[in-house]
Amino acid sequence: MALGNWAVRELIGAEFGDARLTDRLIAFVEAAAAHPEAGIPEACGKAGSKAAYRFFQNKRVEPDKILAPHAQRTVQRAKEFAVVLAPQDTTTFSFQSHPTTRGLGYVTTDPDSLGFLMHSVMLVSPEGTPLGVLDEQMWSRDSKDYGKSEQRRQRKIEDKESMRWLSGVAAVEKALVDHPCVVVIGDQESDIFELFAAPRKENVHLLVRACRSSRRVQHEDRYLENALKNSPPRGQFSLELPRADDRPSRTAVLTLRWMTLLVSPPSNQRPRSKHPPQSLQFLLAEEEHPPQGQKRVRWLLATTLPIENWEDAIRLLSWYTYRWRIERFHYVLKSGCRIEHLQLEVAERLQCAVACYSIVAMRLMWLTYESRKHPDRSCDDILATHEWQSLHARVHPQATIPREPPNLHDAVRMIAKLGGFLGRKGDGEPGLKTLWRGMRRLEDISIAWQLAKQHQDASRTSNPIQCLEHATCG
Repeated sequence: MALGNWAVRELIGAEFGDARLTDRLIAFVEAAAAHPEAGIPEACGKAGSKAAYRFFQNKRVEPDKILAPHAQRTVQRAKEFAVVLAPQDTTTFSFQSHPTTRGLGYVTTDPDSLGFLMHSVMLVSPEGTPLGVLDEQMWSRDSKDYGKSEQRRQRKIEDKESMRWLSGVAAVEKALVDHPCVVVIGDQESDIFELFAAPRKENVHLLVRACRSSRRVQHEDRYLENALKNSPPRGQFSLELPRADDRPSRTAVLTLRWMTLLVSPPSNQRPRSKHPPQSLQFLLAEEEHPPQGQKRVRWLLATTLPIENWEDAIRLLSWYTYRWRIERFHYVLKSGCRIEHLQLEVAERLQCAVACYSIVAMRLMWLTYESRKHPDRSCDDILATHEWQSLHARVHPQATIPREPPNLHDAVRMIAKLGGFLGRKGDGEPGLKTLWRGMRRLEDISIAWQLAKQHQDASRTSNPIQCLEHATCG
């Protein structure tokens, strides 16, 4: 989708010490973006596949170098906003079906599981539009460490996997040193005292879903849970919950409480923490009367941002909901780009492939959410002329192709229809799954359209729309 031009703009600054490697990176990302569900041979063709495999085997190619130009463009996009959000999260890639792959480690409670882990940091606008991937940490666990959880608890934070949360903040500080305000968002796994106690630059704040409601605080009620429960409610807020696997979409009415508390270091931590108590703001959003059979919604958020009024509290709740963007990003990598089906023999090559597909996945996400936030934007900087014309002709075969390109909202819905989206009144907006399927079909359709146009120019008899129907039937 004008993806060649986009891939060039996004990746031209890659520094491998060889311009040919940059060309191969751009070619691979372009092919993968056009066929996100396909494997490397199908997406790239015979010659392109050989070039891709040589690219991943090259010692100069590393995940950080692949991601670097995209991360730089992401930072540039972040400059448009006075506040930018940086959700971070961890996922696992399992390659249990490829046991001969070298360099993998255990990823589950099964010591024989095979794969590696990835911790990602992405940037999101205050309105929830994904801007790009800022940082990725990938590693394999050593099987010798399996079952040594007690020993891990005795280690310093620098020697634990938990250090990834602090490293994510460090990556944000390094990349966005001049940005006025960055809010790093994490789920309950990131609720560790060291994250809040570590030195941070003034422009970087934390917003974390707390999991330790029993932690000690310097308050007459002694514990966080009691202090918040005994504080007066500040009001109620209706939150629209999207449909999930275990629940239908519904509206949750949340009672809000917030207060500032001084949090003591964990008393059972070994070695004992040398950090002083930390002053944090806590926001409790709790559903007091959930529908029968539905799980109660309860969010306890800890933040370094001030909560001075109702508007501040609602803003923080809204920002935290955008943490789900990074979960969707990992979902697209696994289900849309089918990372776990790649066969590249060595973990390092797989990690390089993950970096490439991360750029593809982020492009898919940006297109999905941008079409919702700015539906009237023209699609001509997303789709080349032959792409939006062939798309319109395929979805509306009886209509005349317009002179002006459609807006982004209509273009995305047409792409999604190629992927199975029905577009009925109650269907809402298309999701990522139908979009990546539609993009794969659009690539084939636009190629057929160009061939039909060439045939028409040569014979001056064929109708390109009729040629397109024959070329893309079924």
